[in-house]
Amino acid sequence: MQGNSTSTVLGRRLGRELTQLRTAAGMTQTQAAKTLTASTTKVAKMEGGWVPVRDPDIRALCQLYSVNDPAVVGGLLELARIDRERRKAKGWWNEFPDLGDMQEYVTLENAATIIRAWHLTFMPGLLQTPDYIRALRPDDHFVASRVARQRRLVGEPPLSLHVVVYEAALRSLVGNATVMRGQLEHLASMAQRPNITVQVLPFSAGSRQGMDCAFNIISFGEPGAMGVVYMEVPFSRLWVEGGKRAAQHDELFERIAQQALTERESHAFITSLSQEM
Repeated sequence: MQGNSTSTVLGRRLGRELTQLRTAAGMTQTQAAKTLTASTTKVAKMEGGWVPVRDPDIRALCQLYSVNDPAVVGGLLELARIDRERRKAKGWWNEFPDLGDMQEYVTLENAATIIRAWHLTFMPGLLQTPDYIRALRPDDHFVASRVARQRRLVGEPPLSLHVVVYEAALRSLVGNATVMRGQLEHLASMAQRPNITVQVLPFSAGSRQGMDCAFNIISFGEPGAMGVVYMEVPFSRLWVEGGKRAAQHDELFERIAQQALTERESHAFITSLSQEM
């Protein structure tokens, strides 16, 4: 927060794109402000993600920067639209003020079209059962908020979800054997939905890049388009808002998925493991 302004993840993602285009064109913020008949402060706030950006301003800036590619302009307009909607959106998360800084993530999750996730130690939140959630955190309010997130998987249109889960997450005992059996059966069942892909990276795949941190890639279009990366580390949450580092996470996820078991093999693996519980 800064006064009455809020810097959002999508706003910063858009602002970074506009800044890069301005820099590539050899323009200053003062020149951009003159084109928009606005103050330099307004341009700085736009580039910092502090304020929503109007479509006419994006078109005017693209013309100033000699950006004529319809795909580029269209991507910026779509990103600005989603950010504007995200800023004014009111949803189930407003009923859970204790979400804290997770609220930014769940609102983006609600607006996303595709999420790709790499999980190392726990089941993906969108695929956890209430008993598994409660075993992680015995708080009814927390359980209810996580279950509410899962509505996106069965809504219209449903969220497209592709997760790769490390074998350790499947074998780690959360709660007790009964909880884990139910969780594994639920995971196998959800993997049958057409909008959900579940793969398992087994121990036999060996050590590889990506073993040091789990991450979620949130996309608002085709994979890799207008995406941001979300990571949880001890005592903090990190965002990668586009650019080269986000592209590197795209590539890393694809490499991990290629080394994982196929969907059919993963389903058989999860089912067999549940029967052992």
